[in-house]
Amino acid sequence: MSKKQKNETSAKAPVKLTRAEKKEIQAVIRKYKGDGKPHSAQASIPYEAMYQDGVCRVTPRTFSKCIEFTDISYQLAQADTKTAFFENLCDLYNYLDASIHVQFSFINRKIDPKQYAKSFEIRAQGDDFDDIRSEYSDILQDQLVNGNNGLMKRKFMTYTVEADSLKMARARLRRIETDLLGYFKSMGASAWGLDAKQRLEVMHSIFHPDGEPFSFDWKWLAPSGLSTKDFIAPSSFRFGNARMFGLGGKYGAVSFLQILSPELSDEMLADFLNTENGIVVNLHVQAIDQSDAIKTVKRKITDLDAMKIQEQKRAVRSGYDMDILPSDLATYGQDAKELLKTLQSRNERMFQLTFLVLNTADTRQKLENNVFWAAGIAQKYNCSLVRLDYQQEQGLMSSLPLGASHIQIERSLTTSSVAVFVPFVTQELFQGGDAMYYGINAKTGNMIMLDRKRARCPNGLKLGTPGSGKSMSCKSEIVSVFLCTPDDVYICDPEAEYYPLVKRLHGQVVKLSPTSKNYVNPLDINLNYSEDENPLALKSDFVLSFCELVMGGKNGLEAIEKTVIDRAVQVIYRPYLADPKPENMPILADLHKALLDQHIPEADRVAQALDLYVSGSLNVFNHRTNIDIQNRIVAFDIKELGKQLKKIGMLIVQDQIWGRVTQNRSKGKATWYFCDEFHLLLREEQTAAFSCEIWKRFRKWGGIPTGATQNVKDLLSSPEIENILGATR
Repeated sequence: MSKKQKNETSAKAPVKLTRAEKKEIQAVIRKYKGDGKPHSAQASIPYEAMYQDGVCRVTPRTFSKCIEFTDISYQLAQADTKTAFFENLCDLYNYLDASIHVQFSFINRKIDPKQYAKSFEIRAQGDDFDDIRSEYSDILQDQLVNGNNGLMKRKFMTYTVEADSLKMARARLRRIETDLLGYFKSMGASAWGLDAKQRLEVMHSIFHPDGEPFSFDWKWLAPSGLSTKDFIAPSSFRFGNARMFGLGGKYGAVSFLQILSPELSDEMLADFLNTENGIVVNLHVQAIDQSDAIKTVKRKITDLDAMKIQEQKRAVRSGYDMDILPSDLATYGQDAKELLKTLQSRNERMFQLTFLVLNTADTRQKLENNVFWAAGIAQKYNCSLVRLDYQQEQGLMSSLPLGASHIQIERSLTTSSVAVFVPFVTQELFQGGDAMYYGINAKTGNMIMLDRKRARCPNGLKLGTPGSGKSMSCKSEIVSVFLCTPDDVYICDPEAEYYPLVKRLHGQVVKLSPTSKNYVNPLDINLNYSEDENPLALKSDFVLSFCELVMGGKNGLEAIEKTVIDRAVQVIYRPYLADPKPENMPILADLHKALLDQHIPEADRVAQALDLYVSGSLNVFNHRTNIDIQNRIVAFDIKELGKQLKKIGMLIVQDQIWGRVTQNRSKGKATWYFCDEFHLLLREEQTAAFSCEIWKRFRKWGGIPTGATQNVKDLLSSPEIENILGATR
């Protein structure tokens, strides 16, 4: 066989499909080509071609591309932050010239409630905690019903250009996409371009509001003889009614916003999107050439002046004062001159805006209720929502994110007036997988589901007034971690309030007090204690922090005192590092002796301060550790340590947990640490510095720390709090 024959044979070879793919194609063929003719639903979708890179040929000379972007917390932001968002949005609009048509699409799509509810179920494991899992799942189900989490809210920006060829269009669309992504980044919103399959999935979601799954693959087209339209179109369209249309088994209606208000609010669009019903809102924005806009306004001013002169002549002939003019004429003339001044002296441009609202429902009555609700939102802002009589088909096709408007109802607005329709509401924290419940969004009423391990920084702080629920929030999170993950949980409990929870979860409570027989050695160390080859570098910082608390000076340790302490640390750990056996682990008495052996006044002063904790009445920490912490959840109860020892106890507990974090890292296990009354660790300079260092290291080592405090003033007074907050963002 010749080479040419081989190529022809390979070109004619059929595409191999799996049995499931063949069934999928056969279902589509039965749906759209049962009579051997293209279905009217497929034929109604008005674009020519969709290319795999996401470029859509809308008309022979018009091409579009689509960007999806995420929400940001605009409505909850401070006034200056809102102003910055608004200015960046104005810059985005001013970037658009008359050759670029832009369409913002906001799609609220329903999700199958049964399938959605299953994502919150915690499977039973046949242990003593299945009743807790069941009750916790019921709580999440109740919160799900009260919110709007059954809706998937997505935001898109489609931009359209004209070009003589596909190659020229692609080059220009790529440049525009790069610039637009930069504007979204400056506003703090994540954005990305969509490929063809993703764009088809978006249009499929509009044609199938109930959330029917989208199935498509490019290799299915050739064997089936279908086009991409067949895979996204509904089973039927029905446009016989002037005020509504049929969409498969549903009813739909498209309306346009008639802007009557002299001043617009940046909350209008947010109110349209804050609905429990499926809704699609589209803003078609077309820039007008600046010179043409100025000429148009000047021409209108000239016409108004001519009308004013005619009215004045009529007044003279009629014998009354020529300065008495119709109120509309005076108002329009003043507004036109103000608009001209705005275009010439400010950074404003002129745009044509078409605002469309698509409502769908299962029945006609529900549709009328949804449209009435949307009209009420428009009325709230002194605008009117008008049904597109006899233009429902054009309105539906203008609601697809293709970047083409088939409705010739436009309103001229300046840059700032268009930017008032801010496309941001509030950022929803609603993740899947091992996400945990953290409460209700104050703005939207939706559940907050967050997996902190997937965040850029998992560290956390819980701040609030007494009785606001900080400890309850920590307990809820502890239960979530225990039930949903295999991670370890450690708690520093200064008020002994976590005891019942830990016992119910079969955890371990380590009670530290002057009379307790549970001992924790503050000088414990393991060979993985630090990333450096020498683990003493970080341990020395801890010992310095400990000695600073012991000495209690206002100005902290002096330089010479830090030197003698570091020298003693090197000495006492030398036997253990040479032979890491438990009996070689140093204790405070060894540190005390190493200080006295230096025979210098500064070392003696530190040793004298340690006497109370070595041989005095507070020698609870002068013992080797005699507890074996192997439980998944451990609480260190330090309530009975008293005022003198509580801060020291918190520091020692933090160091012990750091040692556990270093051990769990090698096992690939995360370690959660909850520290109540966190502000106590930030009062002294050296202690605050050590806590900040640990706080920064936790993330790299698989630790997830959480601090809780009601004394925010004390917290903010620490110089290190800025670093703590920086490590928490």
